[in-house]
Amino acid sequence: MGDVLVDLRRVGEFKRRALRDCPSNRDLARLAKVAPGTPGTWLAGRNLPQDLGKLIVVLGAIRAEAARTGVLGSPVDVSGETAAELLDPGRWRAAFTDERERRAENTRSAVESWQAQAALVEDERRARQAALADRPRPAGSWSAQRLGVHPAIPGRPVGDGFRIGGGGPAFVLPRYVLRPHDERLRGLLSEAVATGARPSLIVVEGGSCTGKTRTAFEGLRAAVPPEVPLLFPADPAGLLDVLAAEALGPGSLLWLNEAQDYLAGPTGEAVAAALLRRLDGEGPFVVVATLWPEHLETLRDTGQSNGGGFRHGSTDQHRLSRALLAQAAYVHVPRTFADALESARELAREDGSLAVALDSSLANLTQTLAAGPDLVDFYEHPVGEAGIHCRAVLSAAMDAHRLGVTGPLPLAFLKAAVPGYLDDDDRAVDSGWFARALAQARTVVKQTTSPLQDVARPGPMGVVPGVVRLADYLQQHGGRTRRSVCPPASFWDAAAEHLTNGRDLSRLAYAAEQRSRKRHAAVLYAASANAGDPSALFAIAMRIDPAREDTARLLLKAAAAAGDGYSAGELAWRRMKAGEPEEADRILRDVTDAMRPDALTRLALKHDLWGDKVQARQLYRAAAELGSEFARTQIDWRPTEEAEQQKAPKSATSVAEDISLLVLEDVDAYVLRHSRPDAEPLTRWFLEHGSLHELYADLHERQGNREEAERLYRAAAGLGEPRALRKLADRAAESGNSEKAERLYLAAIATGESPWFNVSDLAALRGEPADCYERHGIEADGTLSEPWSWPIPRLAGPTSSVAPELEEWGRPG
Repeated sequence: MGDVLVDLRRVGEFKRRALRDCPSNRDLARLAKVAPGTPGTWLAGRNLPQDLGKLIVVLGAIRAEAARTGVLGSPVDVSGETAAELLDPGRWRAAFTDERERRAENTRSAVESWQAQAALVEDERRARQAALADRPRPAGSWSAQRLGVHPAIPGRPVGDGFRIGGGGPAFVLPRYVLRPHDERLRGLLSEAVATGARPSLIVVEGGSCTGKTRTAFEGLRAAVPPEVPLLFPADPAGLLDVLAAEALGPGSLLWLNEAQDYLAGPTGEAVAAALLRRLDGEGPFVVVATLWPEHLETLRDTGQSNGGGFRHGSTDQHRLSRALLAQAAYVHVPRTFADALESARELAREDGSLAVALDSSLANLTQTLAAGPDLVDFYEHPVGEAGIHCRAVLSAAMDAHRLGVTGPLPLAFLKAAVPGYLDDDDRAVDSGWFARALAQARTVVKQTTSPLQDVARPGPMGVVPGVVRLADYLQQHGGRTRRSVCPPASFWDAAAEHLTNGRDLSRLAYAAEQRSRKRHAAVLYAASANAGDPSALFAIAMRIDPAREDTARLLLKAAAAAGDGYSAGELAWRRMKAGEPEEADRILRDVTDAMRPDALTRLALKHDLWGDKVQARQLYRAAAELGSEFARTQIDWRPTEEAEQQKAPKSATSVAEDISLLVLEDVDAYVLRHSRPDAEPLTRWFLEHGSLHELYADLHERQGNREEAERLYRAAAGLGEPRALRKLADRAAESGNSEKAERLYLAAIATGESPWFNVSDLAALRGEPADCYERHGIEADGTLSEPWSWPIPRLAGPTSSVAPELEEWGRPG
């Protein structure tokens, strides 16, 4: 094409120079029947004509003009070629033929090169897929056991005997009882796998042993064709490898049972990012995930609030996971079978497992089938010589999970934590006590599951040595029944010595501080900082002597550099207070996008507390635009004066309807009823943090029925509700029973939910300074803790100088 274009430019130059631009380009366009500007483009060599005939017309007109003016035989340029030779029609026909062949050859070469490159890419992709440890298989080939369904209790022979699911003769899969949520799930799955459907995420949410995985499995069998490729990755690394290898193409399904195992760990945000990208790709493609409510709340948490309040030292750890879960369609699996008992009774005539479960419990069928109540009975009523030690091991494990430990538990931690759970006689045993206790804790209950379980290796076969996990049902049981129990000193000491996850240690430090165990909190914050959690550095900086500003600033800078947005916000605030707004702006500009919403939120909160509402709102709005849910909540929960005036009081009929819903335990309907922005704040608080007994008690107290209110407060206090404990303590103090009030205040402190009020009230009851107990750390029996006897662990690196200040913060006054 280069020669043809060069010759066209020579013709154009000849026309301008020798023929004085005659004929004009407009006349040539009229002769060739093309657009007015086309001949000029051809003769400038900028474009190759597609129609040779039209070009011949243009060249013929120029040749005729050259003949008329007598320059047809003259040289065109220094090459010596004449105008007649340059304008010869045969020359251009031959040139065009050569050009077309050359272009065709180039096209063939380009296609072949592209095909070769595409083949290499495809070969590479196939090689990556062939090397995958986890690969999709047809959905119909996956057994219930392999997809994570819990085996059920064996039951007794009825009808044709047991129904055994896939996974071997010991795996019992009872008849499935349909409930209302099954219809919704199956409808979602049918739509998700239909031709032309967009990629989608379906989350099946419910508590431990409520039947989440079984619900998802039965929905899979009912609504998904058995030939659909299904992948259940063994671990997050395997899932990332599969997504990188593009092994989940259109028409496939991803199964994430216990999705927190993929989204809550160190690689959780990477997994969420990869899944977000896949959900933006080609469909149909569906992700089916199961989640506990607790894990769902954690993954949705911005790290900026705690029960509606501000939580120091936290960052947005799950930004991408929250964005992923915001796209999901949710199916809630209720705890009870109250709305399906007749169907269960009908199926129990032919199913031994269901028959036994119905004999034991009319409503909690899934928990009974999965041996949940038997696990609790095993824990609550220890037997044999090792029983009491086994119970102490399980208690320590429960406390660890309810106070913030998220992963497997090291055996060394459990062994070191147990002594504080035993009395002197129980500790007077030989050195083999822990091995015996551990063996008993691994007992298989009802041929189904064991309280303590081994942890499988993330890739190859085998188990991870030296760690165990507590059964899901016992984790939930401990969270409900032990919330009013403060762990002994041996628990906190063992955590600081043997746990290595920085975030877990920070959560435990916060829990210790909430329970007025400030010495233990100081040790745990230091251990967390040494383990690499930047939020611990923030927590330490906010707790050391205010006179140590240089040390605090050093800690905040280190935490901000490590990714803690709150530290950046605190640094900016301190620079603003010091009269250096430019430095504050520089700090905020330097932080990454992921940290900036946290930094802006903390700065907004500081302005809010100081009364600068205008600046606070501007900062909240900026943080909300960058994705901060906490900041958006702060804006949304600020009613205008007009809205406050228009808010109508709640009618007696509305209160009666609420009570009827709660008496029927239709909590879902109650929550739906009160999900409006104008819902009563106290009611919202109870739904999120309180108990139904407390709500009843408050309603009776407001109506003047103090006896019934106190009875209900006692019921709530029996469940460890801190607000009910404090209510009863206040009443005991009012009546002059200071001994009873002191016991109740101490019990409320042990819950860790509202320590400042309770410590202050207890100090007032004893006639001592309000900060006395906060500085000392209060034990469950009401006595002061033992004298300070150990130093704070030394912090590593440039923040090591903080150890003395942190030690001073945790030392008794």
